[in-house]
Amino acid sequence: MTINFKNTMIMGVLNITPDSFSDGGKNFNPATAIINAQSMIRHGANIIDIGGESTRPGAQAVSTTDEINRVIPVIEALRQSTDVIISIDTSKPEVMKQAVKAGASMINDVSALSADGALEAAVTLDVEVCLMHRQGDAKTMQQNPTYTDVVDDIKSFFSERIQACTSAGIAKDKIILDPGFGFGKTLAHNLEILKRFNEFKSFGLPLLAGLSRKSMIGTLLNDREIDSRVIGSVTSAIIAVQNGANIVRVHDVLETKDALTILQALSGDKIG
Repeated sequence: MTINFKNTMIMGVLNITPDSFSDGGKNFNPATAIINAQSMIRHGANIIDIGGESTRPGAQAVSTTDEINRVIPVIEALRQSTDVIISIDTSKPEVMKQAVKAGASMINDVSALSADGALEAAVTLDVEVCLMHRQGDAKTMQQNPTYTDVVDDIKSFFSERIQACTSAGIAKDKIILDPGFGFGKTLAHNLEILKRFNEFKSFGLPLLAGLSRKSMIGTLLNDREIDSRVIGSVTSAIIAVQNGANIVRVHDVLETKDALTILQALSGDKIG
């Protein structure tokens, strides 16, 4: 399935985990996950991003077997009931393979296909891949992240990973870029990335922005609790779209769709 990025797309977050920072445990039961995914689709999600391992700071690693057992039943059920784009949020090659076999048509990798065998798996699977920037790993990324210039450093990282992907045999037009808000960044770094987000358009590739409910929003709103960050999340998504984002990865699909609809009325851009 080829994804059309001419219009702004909404990616709904569906974590099949007990410990994700926002929806951990909410979708751990496959039946509940499917119901919630279908609700997001009705509300306007163009992509459902399914993950079986939390990538929040300090998260514990999950075995390949456990991750597969969590995500595959949900992917299979959604593929049978909807034609929405299904993305697999994983860094593990075997999970990628099993997910695409079950019906996923996009890989969303916080490690930018750097794990052993990930590049080779992506080449064989021949689906869209999202390369995210992260400094460090889940256990270390928020331990004093440092950059010379955060946007320029991320651009250098993207250049290296794009070259690695194309050299391995991945078509450039299948690559999506995500600067990784909150992944090895301070609040100041995150704000700088959002302010200068349009600089990533220089690669000529689709851009994904994932700011939904993240700690940067909570901090800006005087330590607001996760479930009370909806307005801050939607505002951040709109700013990202105005600055060039093609995809916004969100928990609050309906609210984001409403805001994008208003933006569309002013700009003439389309959603989905």
